Amino acid sequence: MNRAHNGYGRVALLCVMWLATAAPATATDLLQAWRAAQQHDPDYATALAARQAGSTRRDQASALWRPTVILSGTAGVAGSDSATRGAQFSAPGFGTSRDVAFNTSINSGVLGRAGLSASLPLFSRERKAQSRQLALSADSADLQWQEAGQVLMLNTAQRYFDVMLAGESLRVLRQQQVAVDRARVEMKDRFQLGDVPVTDTHEAAARSEAIAAQILGLETDLQLKTAVFTDATGLQPVTLKPLLPEGKAAPFDPRELAFWLSQAEARNPQLRLQRFAVEVARQEVAKTSTALSPNVDVVAQIGGERLSGSGDFGSATNTAYNRMIGLQIAVPLYTGGMRNARQQEALHEISKALSQADRTRQIVTQQARAAWLGLTVGARRVTALSQTLASSRSRLGATRLGRKVGDRTTMDLLNAENDAANAELTLLQARVELLMNRLRLAAVAGQLDEPWLQSVNAALQAPAGQ
Repeated sequence: MNRAHNGYGRVALLCVMWLATAAPATATDLLQAWRAAQQHDPDYATALAARQAGSTRRDQASALWRPTVILSGTAGVAGSDSATRGAQFSAPGFGTSRDVAFNTSINSGVLGRAGLSASLPLFSRERKAQSRQLALSADSADLQWQEAGQVLMLNTAQRYFDVMLAGESLRVLRQQQVAVDRARVEMKDRFQLGDVPVTDTHEAAARSEAIAAQILGLETDLQLKTAVFTDATGLQPVTLKPLLPEGKAAPFDPRELAFWLSQAEARNPQLRLQRFAVEVARQEVAKTSTALSPNVDVVAQIGGERLSGSGDFGSATNTAYNRMIGLQIAVPLYTGGMRNARQQEALHEISKALSQADRTRQIVTQQARAAWLGLTVGARRVTALSQTLASSRSRLGATRLGRKVGDRTTMDLLNAENDAANAELTLLQARVELLMNRLRLAAVAGQLDEPWLQSVNAALQAPAGQ
């Protein structure tokens, strides 16, 4: 009873899968998965926010050379005492008096003070270097966002293909199980007729149970990979378009390796970020490159102060106004060794950044070479595996016929079924790896974008008539 129930359940599951793959209008393709991942991936959202924050640094760099205007005001209670001795006083009608004393006193008066100052930088090595560093920081944020997009695109494609491969592996294995179960039933019937030995029925039963165990493992694997894909995209990948082994890979001209190596060195985001780090360190050196590096600013000020109250000599009011415009020059004469220490630190940072850039260049070159070889060798491997699959299917057909006429054993038939299934899955994996290497090569060359993904997505379409 349980065997019949399991059989009905498998049939129902196969029907559901057939109905899912028979609805291409609702199928999820690679581009849809990528666009959904853009809305769900937290790392990509973080990179986007960092890019938006980084773009404001260009405005900060420009603002360093714009005028600064400050308005200040003070109000409170204050006191003032002044005493002048030995002064000379002269006024019309009073003549001239010598050894005059002037005394003023406000013990507790009301103070009001207001000022407006403005400055415009004309020359500053430190400010120029800081401006350059801010611009580099903004460019770095753009590159980090570009790299995050490429990483997300690669991860999305890998997760998409993981689900597809797991689903196709499960489908092929179930087809194999159907064939093995058919052989098992046939062996059982022929044994009852005395046509085959009992060992044939045992072999078929053992192979069927082994495949059933593999199916349980693949079902678990498919569930896990589906969960990862769903978490990353928010999509339920029940109708992913299969990359059929019979389908032809989209044409691609990998060009010469030297071309891709040059593209990777010129455009790879990680390598460009390292070059930016070197330039930032050099600008840090420029801040302290000259011991006596003046800052020249145009400054303007206007202000006034009024203090009124009572003091030792009665009520009094002190009022003062001032205004000026001119050039201000500031030259650091001695900073306690801080300037020299900062310069030495910056020089060491340049050496560090250059070493990191060299290391990154080596890694990028290796990645480009591996992806290029994966494309050039992978294309020939797909051709060879296609021929292997055709041969395996021919062998399977011949083995079935030979089994009917008694020239082949049950084990020969089961082995042929297994070889044909493995050849189909190996070819599928090779096609997926070929497409992933196309994406990896574009990414390492800093060219991976939606058009590249579209070219890979086109290879996922089923051939005409399928």
